[in-house]
Amino acid sequence: MFKIFTMFSKFDWLFLALATGLIVFTVWLDLQVPAHLESITNMITGVESGTLARVWAQGGFMLAYAFASMATMIIISYLGARVSSSHALRLREKLFNKVGEFSATELKQFSIPSLITRGTNDITQVRTFSAMAIQMLVRAPVMAIWAITRISTSSWQLSLTVIIAVVALIIVLTLIIVIALPRFTRIQKLTDKLNQVTRENVTGIRVVRAYNAQGYEQEKFARANHDIANNNLVVNRSIAMFWPFISVLMSVLSVAIFWVGSSLITNGNPNAPDLGSMMRFSQYANQIIMAFMIMIMVMVFLPATIVSARRINAVLQTNSSITSPQTPHSSDSFTSTISFENVSFSYPNAETPVLTDINLTINQGETVAFIGGTGSGKSTLVNLIPRIYDATEGKITINETCVRNISLQNLNSIVGYVPQTATLFSGTVRSNIAFGDISLHSTDPNSATYVPSDEHVIEALKTAQAWNFVEKLGTDEKVDGEESIKDERTEEEKNADKENQEIKQIGLDFKVSQGGKNFSGGQKQRLSIARVLARKPKILIFDDTFSALDYQTDRTLRTALKKQHASIQQQERPTMLIVAQRIGTIRDCDKIFVLDKGKIVGTGTHNQLMKNCSLYQEIAKSQLSKEEL
Repeated sequence: MFKIFTMFSKFDWLFLALATGLIVFTVWLDLQVPAHLESITNMITGVESGTLARVWAQGGFMLAYAFASMATMIIISYLGARVSSSHALRLREKLFNKVGEFSATELKQFSIPSLITRGTNDITQVRTFSAMAIQMLVRAPVMAIWAITRISTSSWQLSLTVIIAVVALIIVLTLIIVIALPRFTRIQKLTDKLNQVTRENVTGIRVVRAYNAQGYEQEKFARANHDIANNNLVVNRSIAMFWPFISVLMSVLSVAIFWVGSSLITNGNPNAPDLGSMMRFSQYANQIIMAFMIMIMVMVFLPATIVSARRINAVLQTNSSITSPQTPHSSDSFTSTISFENVSFSYPNAETPVLTDINLTINQGETVAFIGGTGSGKSTLVNLIPRIYDATEGKITINETCVRNISLQNLNSIVGYVPQTATLFSGTVRSNIAFGDISLHSTDPNSATYVPSDEHVIEALKTAQAWNFVEKLGTDEKVDGEESIKDERTEEEKNADKENQEIKQIGLDFKVSQGGKNFSGGQKQRLSIARVLARKPKILIFDDTFSALDYQTDRTLRTALKKQHASIQQQERPTMLIVAQRIGTIRDCDKIFVLDKGKIVGTGTHNQLMKNCSLYQEIAKSQLSKEEL
């Protein structure tokens, strides 16, 4: 936990030192008040001689100390908010960057809902605690120690009353921690579960409605909701019982001090205090109890903060299983020849390997395909090239250089990957196709920071068969057979609502919602294909990308890809790898690899495989007509 609170900047440490000094000064101011109260009481009761003007002067000092204390506390609160907010900002940055480095293995280890909770709820918990602790952790012990030294010269009977009150506080605190700490740990896990259930219901709302499963989802949400609510009730009830106890304890302590003091006076004890001394002692005693109460408040929030800090640290201390080499291959002129040498792969904790003893070579400029039954290892095989996973055995090379020896940045610029599920980001069509850091803009397609121009973007959209609907976005024309919604308001109505109206965006500037929800599945897939084409990588991987497209669009897109491929000089042609389920998608490929249970059982062209590969023949017969066969 404490490692989390060491991530302060130099300015934060400076602010912390300033805040500490101010807190000590504030405590000193607060501890001056009881002495002036004693003096006023003694003057009023006649124990000490004094005039009305002197009483007013003592009261003025008390008022000045109070205002000075208030002013310093405002400054301390500002410094605490500044330090805690900047600390949370750095934690969020570190967590976000760390998750961005994770491979698929680490993402599965933590789960997406849990990572979201850690980056939001847990960091907020740490920020809240640090803002409170900055003010209280120094103030409470300094106040307690200073106040104890002020009353140490009083009679032991009066001191005993304070000791008994402090012991009672510690006992109650121990009970609260014993009850609350396990619950705080469970609450964080239940929050992850609640986020998961909510996320699944929202993302899968169409499936839920299609199967009339609203009741089932509501029941599942209710269980998760009630679990977290019941745990919160136990924790909050435990904490709520503490405040009435504090109120009663302080009242009883005041009564006990005056009762013990009056008894000492009645019995003629030589150490008996006067009324002013009892007032001063009562004030110091209350400040001691207040100091312990502040520490207890910190201790109440500490268990939840410990749990949150551990969860954040667990992410920050987890290293990605896939990292760039310390001394990467320095060549910038990679060709796109790919070789698999005795490659095997098993998922973590899996009983059987997904791929076994894969040996193949794909020459530069070839278009090859992978086909096979579900679970045969097609997607896993191509995922090993961009190092989404690393092979557990064997070696994968690009131009005779092992992919492990190529920096991840260079590898990502060499390999263009389109996954099965299309992913779009909130922004515009242009920002999704010309995807990358615009501040690192490079016009060199061989650069790892290459960001395509509008001309390249439009060219990629045309090849991906997406320009026909992108150029019509935001207009009143039909888009893929669908009627666009026309704005039928008058000009006056439009002008009156101009301040609240979102600017109409057309074509490349059309706004893409989160996840591309304002596009159909086929449109998202074509935009994803255009994105990879615009970057002009040396290796193109289409991981079952064409399955979301209709047959006509599939054929037109492949024809455009083939035409573009043929127009490039042989030594500049990218290598294309296609994972597909349809024979029609891959029958024109230069080479086809047939996989079954993680092994290659057939290699060749479509015609060759139709003669010598029984599994390919079965797949073809299930998809093609007699005439096509």
